[in-house]
Amino acid sequence: MDRFQKLTVVGPTRFTEDSRRRMREEFADEVVFVPYVPRDDKELIEVVGDSDGLLVALQVKVTEAVIAACPNLRYIGMCCSLYNPESANVDIRAANARGIVVTGIRDYGDEGVVEFVISELVQLLHGFGAHQWRAMPTELTGHKVGILGMGTVGHRIAAALNFFGADVYYYSRTKKDDVQATYLPLGDLMETVEICIGCLNKNAVIVGREEMARFGSGKIMMNIAIGPFVEPEVLGEWLLDSRNYYICDEKWGLGDESLFLRPNVICPQKSAGTSTQLIGRYNKKILENIERFFG
Repeated sequence: MDRFQKLTVVGPTRFTEDSRRRMREEFADEVVFVPYVPRDDKELIEVVGDSDGLLVALQVKVTEAVIAACPNLRYIGMCCSLYNPESANVDIRAANARGIVVTGIRDYGDEGVVEFVISELVQLLHGFGAHQWRAMPTELTGHKVGILGMGTVGHRIAAALNFFGADVYYYSRTKKDDVQATYLPLGDLMETVEICIGCLNKNAVIVGREEMARFGSGKIMMNIAIGPFVEPEVLGEWLLDSRNYYICDEKWGLGDESLFLRPNVICPQKSAGTSTQLIGRYNKKILENIERFFG
C-alpha cells in the first residue's frame, strides 16, 4: 500500500487516539498534528512545508497561493462537510489543476442536528427554557414549518416534524419526490410558514429584505447551516421586534456576531451535531477517504 511521506493535520480536528495511531502505522511515514488555525497563508505554508498529504479542519482556509507554494502536495482531506467547490474551505479547482486530490465528508452529524432542532423548538414553544414564543405554551402539532434546503438533513428534519404533527413545507433548487413536505417557491414559503429552518449549503444567503417582509413578525427562524442564509443587516432589523426569535447552534450562523447579544437570539455556541456517535462517524469517513485515495 502506498503511503504519505509526511501527513500534516491542521486545525481543531476530532481524531481519536486510535485514528492517530492508524495514521502513523498505515498511512504515513511521518504525521504532524498542528492543533491551531494558522493566521494567514504565509503561516499555513510554513506549517505544510514539504508535506505530500494534508488534512484540514473547517476553520483552515487553503487558498490557491498555499497550494502553489506547497509543490509536494498530492492529497488534501477536508475534515468537514464538502458540498461544492464554491462553499469549500479549500480551493478545489486550483488543487485539481495541479493534480491534487481533494476529498471531504458528508452526513456525519445529521442525527444530532435533528435532535437539536426538535429540542430547541420544543423548549421555545413550551417555555421550558429561558424563553417562550407565545403567551401560552404550544405544541408543534398543526404549526406551519418551512425548510430551506432539502438535502439529507432536511429530509430527516421533515420526517421528525411530521412525526410531531407539524405541517411541513420546503424550498430547494429542485423539487424532491421522496420528501414528507410540500414544495413552495421561496417567497410563498416565507409568507406561509410560522417557523423557518435553514438547512442550506455554507454561506448560501438566499433570504433578503423582500422575503423577510413576507415572513413577517411573531415568527421563529432557525439556522443549522455553516454561515448565514439571511442578509445580516435584514436579520438585525427583523430582530428589533421582540416577538421574533432566531435560533442557531454557533455564532457563524448569524452572519454578524453582534446579533448574538440580542435577547431574542438563542445560540448555545455548541455545534448541533456534536456527539460521541458523530466523532465515530467523522473518524471513519475521513480515514476511508484516505484508504480510497491509495486504492
